[in-house]
Amino acid sequence: MHLQRELGALNRRIREGDPLWPAQVAVGLAIVLHLTLSDKLVIGPKWLIPAVEGVLLATLIVLAPARASGIRGRHRRALLFVILGLVTLTYLVSLGLLVHYLVTGGNAGGRALIGSGLVLWVTNVLLFAVVYFELDRGGPLARFERRKSWPDFQFPQMENPEFTPLGTRWMPSFLDYLYMSLTNATAFSPTDTMPLTQLAKVLMGTQGTAAIVTVGLVVARAVNILS
Repeated sequence: MHLQRELGALNRRIREGDPLWPAQVAVGLAIVLHLTLSDKLVIGPKWLIPAVEGVLLATLIVLAPARASGIRGRHRRALLFVILGLVTLTYLVSLGLLVHYLVTGGNAGGRALIGSGLVLWVTNVLLFAVVYFELDRGGPLARFERRKSWPDFQFPQMENPEFTPLGTRWMPSFLDYLYMSLTNATAFSPTDTMPLTQLAKVLMGTQGTAAIVTVGLVVARAVNILS
């Protein structure tokens, strides 16, 4: 019964394309997480930038279809990249301030900043999962229409199609990109999924570097406080 449900879901993805709500939820969580950061890591009113991003995301949800097969035109993807750009910019600014305060030490780097570092690490995982989801083979619509034959990432199922229910018809879902982002941010390098294109390598390298800087400084500061 479980296998039949799984096959039914996979066949629906083939017929109708990837659902878009998981990526929208990931971006929404990244926006909400910004509100939990320490005031030291935020420029201006803490609510201002998330409010703008939230309005844009709500607009995207209203305009976007439920699945990739319903996408028409470039407006949805352009709006998504605007939102991703804003959220990524606020993430990088907060990460830069975190590095500054944790390196400075003293009263500037307290326990609140350690918690904010963990929040930024989670934000890293969510943002890059969405970026990978939109990058690979040109995005969900291009994957659905199979416009681009060359992938940006090589998943294990692509090497061993005999181990997947759909064989050579298998395509990655958002969960696969989220898992890839999580393992890359945890191991600070690719694990089971390899980047193939130069842009994919740059993105995975950037994510791993940001993750190791965040975790390294947070752990170092935590040890310093505990000692």
